[in-house]
Amino acid sequence: MEVNKKAKIKPYIKKSEIKKRIKELAKRINKDYRHKKPIFIGILNGSFIFIADLIREIEVECEVDFLKLSSYGDSKISSGEVTLLKDLNCKVEGEDIIVVEDIVDTGLSVKFIRDLIMTKKPKSLKFVTLLYKKDIAKLDFPVDYIGFKIKNDFVIGYGLDYAQKYRNLNGIFVL
Repeated sequence: MEVNKKAKIKPYIKKSEIKKRIKELAKRINKDYRHKKPIFIGILNGSFIFIADLIREIEVECEVDFLKLSSYGDSKISSGEVTLLKDLNCKVEGEDIIVVEDIVDTGLSVKFIRDLIMTKKPKSLKFVTLLYKKDIAKLDFPVDYIGFKIKNDFVIGYGLDYAQKYRNLNGIFVL
Protein backbone atom coordinates (compact mmCIF):
# COMPACT_ATOMS: atom_id res chain seq x y z
CA MET A 1 0.00 0.00 0.00
CA GLU A 2 1.24 3.46 -0.76
CA VAL A 3 1.15 5.60 2.35
CA ASN A 4 0.16 9.26 2.22
CA LYS A 5 3.44 11.15 1.70
CA LYS A 6 2.51 13.64 4.44
CA ALA A 7 2.02 10.87 7.01
CA LYS A 8 5.21 9.95 8.81
CA ILE A 9 5.23 6.30 9.69
CA LYS A 10 8.00 4.01 10.79
CA PRO A 11 8.09 0.21 11.00
CA TYR A 12 7.43 -1.18 14.48
CA ILE A 13 6.57 -4.92 14.29
CA LYS A 14 7.20 -6.94 11.12
CA LYS A 15 4.58 -9.25 9.63
CA SER A 16 6.88 -12.24 10.24
CA GLU A 17 7.11 -11.40 13.97
CA ILE A 18 3.32 -11.08 14.19
CA LYS A 19 2.76 -14.44 12.48
CA LYS A 20 5.27 -16.15 14.80
CA ARG A 21 3.65 -14.65 17.91
CA ILE A 22 0.15 -15.62 16.76
CA LYS A 23 1.28 -19.25 16.41
CA GLU A 24 2.63 -19.11 19.99
CA LEU A 25 -0.62 -17.62 21.34
CA ALA A 26 -2.71 -20.20 19.46
CA LYS A 27 -0.56 -23.03 20.84
CA ARG A 28 -1.29 -21.83 24.40
CA ILE A 29 -5.00 -21.40 23.69
CA ASN A 30 -5.19 -24.86 22.07
CA LYS A 31 -3.61 -26.35 25.20
CA ASP A 32 -5.81 -24.37 27.62
CA TYR A 33 -9.03 -25.22 25.73
CA ARG A 34 -8.11 -28.79 24.76
CA HIS A 35 -11.42 -30.24 26.01
CA LYS A 36 -13.59 -27.15 25.54
CA LYS A 37 -15.40 -25.40 22.71
CA PRO A 38 -14.72 -21.68 23.13
CA ILE A 39 -16.49 -18.83 21.43
CA PHE A 40 -14.04 -16.25 20.09
CA ILE A 41 -15.48 -12.73 20.07
CA GLY A 42 -13.63 -10.32 17.82
CA ILE A 43 -13.90 -6.62 18.51
CA LEU A 44 -14.54 -4.75 15.27
CA ASN A 45 -13.13 -3.15 13.31
CA GLY A 46 -9.54 -3.40 14.51
CA SER A 47 -9.30 -7.09 15.38
CA PHE A 48 -10.55 -8.51 12.07
CA ILE A 49 -7.11 -9.38 10.66
CA PHE A 50 -5.75 -10.63 14.00
CA ILE A 51 -8.76 -12.86 14.71
CA ALA A 52 -8.70 -14.27 11.16
CA ASP A 53 -5.04 -15.25 11.51
CA LEU A 54 -5.50 -16.51 15.08
CA ILE A 55 -8.53 -18.67 14.24
CA ARG A 56 -6.63 -20.36 11.41
CA GLU A 57 -4.13 -21.56 14.04
CA ILE A 58 -6.79 -22.78 16.50
CA GLU A 59 -7.20 -26.55 16.49
CA VAL A 60 -10.02 -26.94 19.03
CA GLU A 61 -13.65 -26.78 17.98
CA CYS A 62 -14.84 -23.19 18.32
CA GLU A 63 -17.30 -20.53 17.24
CA VAL A 64 -16.69 -16.92 16.20
CA ASP A 65 -18.82 -13.83 16.74
CA PHE A 66 -18.20 -10.09 16.76
CA LEU A 67 -18.92 -6.97 18.80
CA LYS A 68 -18.46 -3.50 17.38
CA LEU A 69 -17.58 -0.59 19.63
CA SER A 70 -16.61 3.01 19.14
CA SER A 71 -14.37 5.07 21.40
CA TYR A 72 -12.02 6.90 19.02
CA GLY A 73 -13.94 8.18 16.02
CA ASP A 74 -11.35 9.86 13.76
CA SER A 75 -9.11 10.92 16.63
CA LYS A 76 -5.78 9.59 17.91
CA ILE A 77 -7.11 9.98 21.46
CA SER A 78 -9.99 8.03 22.98
CA SER A 79 -13.14 10.03 23.55
CA GLY A 80 -13.42 8.47 27.00
CA GLU A 81 -16.81 7.01 26.15
CA VAL A 82 -17.48 3.58 24.68
CA THR A 83 -20.51 3.03 22.48
CA LEU A 84 -21.85 -0.39 21.46
CA LEU A 85 -22.51 -0.38 17.71
CA LYS A 86 -23.11 -4.15 17.16
CA ASP A 87 -24.08 -6.66 19.84
CA LEU A 88 -23.43 -10.39 19.88
CA ASN A 89 -25.48 -12.94 17.95
CA CYS A 90 -24.27 -15.95 19.94
CA LYS A 91 -25.50 -17.44 23.20
CA VAL A 92 -23.00 -16.55 25.93
CA GLU A 93 -24.60 -18.04 29.05
CA GLY A 94 -22.65 -21.09 30.23
CA GLU A 95 -20.06 -20.80 27.45
CA ASP A 96 -16.27 -20.32 27.47
CA ILE A 97 -15.64 -16.92 25.91
CA ILE A 98 -12.38 -15.55 24.53
CA VAL A 99 -12.48 -11.88 23.56
CA VAL A 100 -10.04 -10.96 20.78
CA GLU A 101 -8.79 -7.37 20.77
CA ASP A 102 -6.32 -5.67 18.47
CA ILE A 103 -4.93 -3.41 21.20
CA VAL A 104 -5.44 -2.65 24.88
CA ASP A 105 -4.38 0.87 25.68
CA THR A 106 -6.21 2.62 28.55
CA GLY A 107 -8.40 -0.43 29.10
CA LEU A 108 -11.67 1.50 28.80
CA SER A 109 -13.04 -0.65 25.97
CA VAL A 110 -11.92 -3.91 27.57
CA LYS A 111 -13.63 -2.98 30.84
CA PHE A 112 -16.81 -2.13 28.90
CA ILE A 113 -16.66 -5.48 27.08
CA ARG A 114 -16.02 -7.40 30.29
CA ASP A 115 -18.96 -5.75 32.06
CA LEU A 116 -21.23 -6.38 29.05
CA ILE A 117 -20.32 -10.05 28.67
CA MET A 118 -20.44 -10.79 32.41
CA THR A 119 -24.12 -9.73 32.45
CA LYS A 120 -24.72 -12.64 30.05
CA LYS A 121 -23.29 -15.20 32.56
CA PRO A 122 -20.49 -16.96 30.65
CA LYS A 123 -18.87 -20.08 32.09
CA SER A 124 -15.49 -18.36 31.67
CA LEU A 125 -14.15 -15.17 30.11
CA LYS A 126 -10.60 -14.58 28.91
CA PHE A 127 -8.98 -11.91 26.79
CA VAL A 128 -6.38 -12.10 24.05
CA THR A 129 -4.84 -8.98 22.55
CA LEU A 130 -2.25 -8.49 19.88
CA LEU A 131 -0.88 -5.31 21.48
CA TYR A 132 -0.86 -4.17 25.10
CA LYS A 133 0.23 -0.68 26.18
CA LYS A 134 1.74 -1.65 29.50
CA ASP A 135 2.40 1.89 30.71
CA ILE A 136 -1.16 3.20 30.38
CA ALA A 137 -3.44 0.16 30.72
CA LYS A 138 -5.41 0.47 33.94
CA LEU A 139 -7.20 -2.82 34.49
CA ASP A 140 -8.30 -4.62 37.64
CA PHE A 141 -8.36 -7.99 35.83
CA PRO A 142 -5.79 -9.79 33.68
CA VAL A 143 -5.41 -9.89 29.93
CA ASP A 144 -4.75 -13.60 29.62
CA TYR A 145 -2.92 -13.77 26.30
CA ILE A 146 -0.75 -10.85 25.13
CA GLY A 147 0.99 -10.73 21.77
CA PHE A 148 3.31 -7.77 22.31
CA LYS A 149 3.72 -5.27 25.13
CA ILE A 150 4.39 -1.90 23.54
CA LYS A 151 5.12 1.69 24.53
CA ASN A 152 2.48 4.39 24.38
CA ASP A 153 2.91 5.01 20.64
CA PHE A 154 0.05 5.49 18.19
CA VAL A 155 0.22 2.42 15.98
CA ILE A 156 -1.43 1.54 12.68
CA GLY A 157 -1.53 -1.41 10.30
CA TYR A 158 -2.59 -5.03 10.59
CA GLY A 159 -6.18 -3.92 11.24
CA LEU A 160 -5.34 -0.87 13.34
CA ASP A 161 -6.35 2.44 11.81
CA TYR A 162 -6.19 6.18 11.94
CA ALA A 163 -9.48 7.71 10.71
CA GLN A 164 -10.32 4.34 9.06
CA LYS A 165 -7.10 4.38 7.00
CA TYR A 166 -3.96 2.20 7.10
CA ARG A 167 -5.69 -1.00 8.33
CA ASN A 168 -4.25 -2.87 5.35
CA LEU A 169 -0.58 -2.14 6.07
CA ASN A 170 1.37 -5.38 6.22
CA GLY A 171 2.77 -5.09 9.74
CA ILE A 172 2.52 -2.63 12.63
CA PHE A 173 3.81 0.91 12.19
CA VAL A 174 4.10 3.98 14.41
CA LEU A 175 2.26 7.02 13.05
